[in-house]
Amino acid sequence: MFPARTWDIFCTVVDNYGDIGVCWRLARQLAAEQGQQVRLWVDDLASFHRLCPELDPTQPQQSCHGVEVRHWCSPFPDISPTEVVVEAFGCELPANYLAAMASRQPKPAWVNLEYLSAEDWVTGCHGMASPHPRLPLTKYFFFPGFVPGTGGLPVEGDLMQQRDALQQDNAAQVEFWQTLCLQPPLNNELRISLFCYGGQHIAGLFDAWATGATPVTCLIAEGPVLQAVAAYFGLPGLKPDNQAQRGNLDIHVLPFLEQDIYDRLLWACDCNFVRGEDSFVRAQWAARPMVWQAYPQQAGTHLVKLQAFLDIYGAGLPQQEADALHNCWLAWNQNRLEAVQWWNFWQHRPALQAHAARWADGLLRHPAHGGNLALNLVQFVQDKL
Repeated sequence: MFPARTWDIFCTVVDNYGDIGVCWRLARQLAAEQGQQVRLWVDDLASFHRLCPELDPTQPQQSCHGVEVRHWCSPFPDISPTEVVVEAFGCELPANYLAAMASRQPKPAWVNLEYLSAEDWVTGCHGMASPHPRLPLTKYFFFPGFVPGTGGLPVEGDLMQQRDALQQDNAAQVEFWQTLCLQPPLNNELRISLFCYGGQHIAGLFDAWATGATPVTCLIAEGPVLQAVAAYFGLPGLKPDNQAQRGNLDIHVLPFLEQDIYDRLLWACDCNFVRGEDSFVRAQWAARPMVWQAYPQQAGTHLVKLQAFLDIYGAGLPQQEADALHNCWLAWNQNRLEAVQWWNFWQHRPALQAHAARWADGLLRHPAHGGNLALNLVQFVQDKL
């Protein structure tokens, strides 16, 4: 165990909670598992409250799960910086706080927590120092990743035990589905979770499920995609707890789920469609087949990020299964997934399931992840102080 340090983590809520989702998991783990004193600054407490219902969005300062949560307001208060300062995803620290950091002795360990990527250049940039152009401060870039030379991935110490306890206990699964007001799945039914960005073409995928021989229950996360889902079913709109049916496809719209419940949803489903970063990582720990949608970017640069991950994730699969995985994920990310790509992917379900379990186990055993991102970050800043 490393010495207890004081931490300030700064986060802005961007694009449906992805950034705050990562930061909230990190803050809780630093406090609970590493004994660190964490202060989390968030600009949008109302959105944060949806991830953490215990949080009171009207209170600018409060303690939650062992973390001091503060409202990042403007003007920013004149406060003393902590020993470690984490600037999450380049959110830009307040000017008066930066000046206070420059005056502090000794200087804080200043880290920019970066977005997750499997691209080759990440290892060369992880840990790179960036001196401030005007102030006597140095910022260090900390990249999560899948390979040695990166910061690893967020994973709580008891996450796999919790996952296995649910996946190996039928009674626990029945109880979980009941908490979502759902009956347990039938013997031949597929349960698939769907979390994607707005504007996604879902008609081809839904047609495949509706006309297929296997009953499919699709559990859809609340969000902009509901407009397209409602249009598919000829409905004026959809909201949480609504459902619709066509052929062998039943859809259920879920209310917004706090993080721990969403994790259990991923564990309980047969396949998970996920997006961005936080749900992408959690789907990997779920050890289930998955389809990932990278954050769409202009000129298709997100496809480079997608391919970089496919190169390492698909490396352990036979060529036929690797091709099916690649074609399905690429079509989904190019907004053109149709029945042929889906069924070609899903016919390899046993191999994909076994591979997902091996991948999750391999990540845990890998030197880059054996300590997990929180521990790796604590060790990294300890060397800077």
